[in-house]
Amino acid sequence: MLASLPDLLLASVLLVSAGAKLARPRAAQAALATYGLRSPRARAAMWGLAVAVEGALAVLVALGSDLAAWAAAALMAGFAALLARALRAGRAGQPCGCLGARGRVGAGALVRALVLAVAFAALPFVPDVDPAATGWLALGLGLALAGLGALAVLVLALAREVGELRAALGPAPALEIPGEGPPLGVPVELIERFTLAERTRYAVAVFSSEGCALCQSLRPAISLLRNDPLLAVLSFDEVSEREVWHALAIPGSPYAVVLGLDGTVLAQGTFNGLRQLESLVATAAARERELLEAFHA
Repeated sequence: MLASLPDLLLASVLLVSAGAKLARPRAAQAALATYGLRSPRARAAMWGLAVAVEGALAVLVALGSDLAAWAAAALMAGFAALLARALRAGRAGQPCGCLGARGRVGAGALVRALVLAVAFAALPFVPDVDPAATGWLALGLGLALAGLGALAVLVLALAREVGELRAALGPAPALEIPGEGPPLGVPVELIERFTLAERTRYAVAVFSSEGCALCQSLRPAISLLRNDPLLAVLSFDEVSEREVWHALAIPGSPYAVVLGLDGTVLAQGTFNGLRQLESLVATAAARERELLEAFHA
């Protein structure tokens, strides 16, 4: 039978449910622990199966499949049974994973699942109705707006997941490529250009170019680094300090080299922010400790 308006409306319910689970996958998977799934691998598998089944049924119900409607009714009845079991176990208020991460176990969720089960079971018996052209236009516009809303939610959720992942991983270190720049562990005469105070521990040579837009944007970060009493910081322009660039085989800008007080190259690499520049100093400190430990061993 051809799809009717009720088919399309109930198919959109399945589609929204699958989209909500996709929007926040980690939270949706964690919600499945309410039903006794303790293994993260089992929760991930069940989450993927639920999303796939709901998505497939949404398409088939929208196409007017009676078999898909009955399958969706059985799915909702299964959800209702799980919710009833969770309620009996005293888990009211816990995440249910019904509509993504925000759904909670409760009487409302149980009633909703039962109503949907009955609605899907009744779909095959709904008589065909041929709506007017304006009705189809209104329906299409509504579905398009709903799709755009779901897409916006998915994009925002993806951005949030990426943000959380970046926060968990921390900032990327500076790009240190073997064979570029001065060799590590070798003293260079550049240390003579620095004025070393009593508290200075490292000398930081920053290589920049006048025509490099990124270099110009990094000036505030370099100024902040100069405020560290443990560091002596000097900048070397590609044009005015051409000989220094050539002597140290600087591959491009922005680039930094961290020296020990004896001029030994402890770290070097390309950077694009204050944190990456600080990561070079941290790398230099770690390597200096390794050299001292090796010397005293």
